Amino acid sequence: MATEASGSTRTRPATRQKRMEILNAAIEIFGNKGSTNGTLADVADQVGLTHAGVLHHFGSKQNLLLEVLAYRDETDVAELTEQHIPGGPELFVHLVRTAFLNATRPGIVQAYTVLSNESVTDDHPARGFFEERYTTLRREVTHAFQALCKQEGVTEPDTIAAASASILAVMDGLQLQWLLHPDVVDLGEASEFAIRAIVNGVLNPGPELTSYTGKE
Repeated sequence: MATEASGSTRTRPATRQKRMEILNAAIEIFGNKGSTNGTLADVADQVGLTHAGVLHHFGSKQNLLLEVLAYRDETDVAELTEQHIPGGPELFVHLVRTAFLNATRPGIVQAYTVLSNESVTDDHPARGFFEERYTTLRREVTHAFQALCKQEGVTEPDTIAAASASILAVMDGLQLQWLLHPDVVDLGEASEFAIRAIVNGVLNPGPELTSYTGKE
C-alpha cells in the first residue's frame, strides 16, 4: 500500500479509516462504471475529498485500482490462520467457501468481474495482476489435484491441467451469471456443484461425450 506523506511506518486510525472509505467507494465506482469511465473525481466526491486528497492516499488511479484488487484477495483469506489459501485437497473446500462468501458481497464481486474482463484489453493497468493471478491459481489447483490423486491412490490423469483452468473459469463465469440474475442463480450452490463435478471428473472420469452422441 502507498505510504503516508510523513513517511511514518505506522498509519493513524483516522488515515486507515479514510483509506477504507476510499477503497469501498472505488469498489462501487469501478464496479458500476469500469476503470476507464470511473474517475478519481467520482471516488473523491463519494468520500468528501478532493481529487488531490485521493492521490495523497493512493498516489495514482492505477495504484487505487490495484489496491481494490488486492483488498478483494485479502478478504478471501482474512479468516484463515495463515491468511493464505490452503494447499492440497483443502483448497477445493476453500474455493467453495469463497463462493458462498462472495454471495454476501455483490459490490466487490461486481468490481472484480468488471476489472477482470477489462484486463484483456491492450495496456490495461490490471492486466499483469490478472495474468499473475490466474497463473498462480492454476498452479495451486494443479498441486491440489496432484495431492488428491495421491491421497486417493489414483494415477494422475492428463486432465488435471484442463480441470484446473476449468474450475477457475466456472467460478468466474458463475459470478457473472449471478450478478445478472441473482434471483435465478445461487452462486454458492452452483459453484459447489461445478467444483465437485470437475473434481469427480478427474478422479472418476466417465465415458467420452462421443458415446452419448454416437459420433466418433
